[in-house]
Amino acid sequence: MNSFIIHGDVCYSADKNDLRTLENAYLICENGLCAGVFSQIPEQYAHLPVHDCSGRLVMPGMVDLHIHAPQYAYRGLGMDRELLDWLNTYAFPEEAKYWDLTYAYRAYHIFTKAVKKSATTRLCVFGTLHRGSTELLMDMLEDTGAVSFVGKVNMDRNSPDELREESAEASLADTERFILDTKELYKNTHPIITPRFTPSCTDELMQGLGELAKKYDVRVQSHLSENPGEVEWVRELCPQAKNYGDTYDRFGLFGNHTQTVMAHCVYSDDDEIARMKENGVYIAHCPASNMNVASGAAPVRRYLDMDMHIGLGSDVAGGHSESIFTAMVDALQVSRLYWRLVDQHSKPLNVAEVFYMATKGGGSFFGKVGSFEKGYEFDAIVIDDSLLPHPQPLSLRERLERAIYLGGDVKALKAKYCRGALISG
Repeated sequence: MNSFIIHGDVCYSADKNDLRTLENAYLICENGLCAGVFSQIPEQYAHLPVHDCSGRLVMPGMVDLHIHAPQYAYRGLGMDRELLDWLNTYAFPEEAKYWDLTYAYRAYHIFTKAVKKSATTRLCVFGTLHRGSTELLMDMLEDTGAVSFVGKVNMDRNSPDELREESAEASLADTERFILDTKELYKNTHPIITPRFTPSCTDELMQGLGELAKKYDVRVQSHLSENPGEVEWVRELCPQAKNYGDTYDRFGLFGNHTQTVMAHCVYSDDDEIARMKENGVYIAHCPASNMNVASGAAPVRRYLDMDMHIGLGSDVAGGHSESIFTAMVDALQVSRLYWRLVDQHSKPLNVAEVFYMATKGGGSFFGKVGSFEKGYEFDAIVIDDSLLPHPQPLSLRERLERAIYLGGDVKALKAKYCRGALISG
C-alpha cells in the first residue's frame, strides 16, 4: 500500500462545526490510511517520501451522494420545466437509448472522463434499467480510480413502454443477476439497489428489492419528497402509506439494517423526518437540481441541527454541473433564500457546514471517509489557489472559501488521491 507525506496548507472537518485549517502542515498517508496531520514530521515517519505542495490547499476528496450517469450528456437542457415534465421530455427519452451498448459506451466515456478530472473521489450513481450498459458503466468507473456505488434502475409501472420492465418478477431476476455479477468483481465499484422512485415501482417490486437488499447485504438509493406534484402522486398511488418515506420503509428499503441514501427530502413531514433520523437514512441534498426543476428548498438547517446523516449531491442532469464545489455554493445560497423567504428562524448555512457535508458528512456513507483524522481512508485533493490571484493577505480559511466560490476544483486542481493512490495529477 502507498505510504507518503504531503506538505501543504491542510483543511479538513472534524465535525460539522469544526473546520480545521493548518498552514505548512504535514499530512501523512500510511498504507492508504490517514495517520494524522502534524506541524513537524514525527520521527517514525521520517523515512517516508514527501510530496511538496507548499502554498497549495490540501483537502479531502469530494463526495457526490447522488448523480445520474446517463443524464450527463444532456446536462443544461430543459431547466425551464418542472420535475415530472422534465423527466418525460428529457430524462426518459435519453435513458431509453442505453439498450445500445455502443451508444452507452460513447455517453459513459464522456461521463467517466469528467469524473476522472473532477475533485470527486466517492460517488453514488444511477445507471438505467439496462443491466448490460450499467455493468459497462461500472467497468468504466473502476478505471477512474474513484470509489462508487452504481445502481441498475428498477421501473415496472408508470413509465414509457421502452423504459418499463416486463414485470416485477423480470426486474427482480435481472437485479439479482446484476448483484451476483458485480458484487465481488471490482476493487472500488459496488452495486446498489435502485428503485427509481415509488411512482415507477409496484409493491411487488419493492418487496422483492427489500428482500434482495437483505439477502446480499446491498445498499439502497432512491428519491424522496422532491417535488409537490411527485409527493401528491405518491399519496394517490399509495393511500395506505403514512407518507412517502413509508412507501420504502414498509419494504425494508429505508435504512435501519439496510444503509440507504435518499435524494432531496425537500417536503418531508415530521413523521418522515423522525423515521429517517431513527433509521439512519442518509440525505443527499441537491440544491442545484431543486432550483433548476423548480422543486423547492430543503430544510437543511433542520437536518443538520438534528444531527442527521447528510451530504451533497450534484444530481446531474437536474443539476447542471458535476462539481461538488458548485454544489457547496448552491447550498449556501439556497439556505440564505430559505432563511429570508421561508423561515427566518432557520439560520443560513456557513462554509464550515457545507464543506463538512461535501466531505465527512457524505463520506461516512462509505465508511471512515472524508476527513484527515487518524484511521480515515486517504482521499485527498490538492488545489493550487495561486491560480486564483488576489492582492490582499488572506487566512487559510479565507483561501478555502474563495477557492470554493471561484471554482478551484476546475481552475486549479493539481492532484487527486483515493485510498492513498494517485488517480489524477
